[in-house]
Amino acid sequence: MNLPNFLTIIRMALVPVFIVFFYMGQDGGQIYLILALVVFVIAAGTDAVDGYIARKYNLITNFGKLMDPLADKVLTTAAFIVLVDVHIIPAWMVIVILAREFIITGLRGVAASEGVVIEAGLSGKLKTVFQMVAIGFILLNVAMLSNTVNLSILSVVIVSSLSNILLWVAVILTVYSGVEYLWKGRKLLNLK
Repeated sequence: MNLPNFLTIIRMALVPVFIVFFYMGQDGGQIYLILALVVFVIAAGTDAVDGYIARKYNLITNFGKLMDPLADKVLTTAAFIVLVDVHIIPAWMVIVILAREFIITGLRGVAASEGVVIEAGLSGKLKTVFQMVAIGFILLNVAMLSNTVNLSILSVVIVSSLSNILLWVAVILTVYSGVEYLWKGRKLLNLK
């Protein structure tokens, strides 16, 4: 197993750690919310690192092409679900995001059955980046709001506003990239 594939597996393995820390933080432990944020940032960071290493050292594999986007989906889906569960973000946004993910995963499955690997395109990569950055800011906002030390209202407002803007951008990019993938894959689905 090469390093990029190992980092992809690490990203998936960090998901339950993130979830445990996040829910422990819901019981009033701000340190756990900070740990959840740190684990999420580390896991998200492995996405950039594994891709960079794979391209730079020509370590691109079919495993990586299929599992890297899946690991991203597992990480972001878990984060979105826990954020909906504790009523931090609207469920409809997550439903839109998850619907796109299921549809494109289905398209990739059809492509794989035809011997075709659909790699992530630019819009898909941007979608993932914005989802991860939005989640990071939302988690930061949650940690800041749970802080027992007085923070400046301005810093809380800025982080909260950025969280909302990034989440909207992530949803818009998610829809756009989904439509783009479907358009490119229409022949695989026998759509004219």
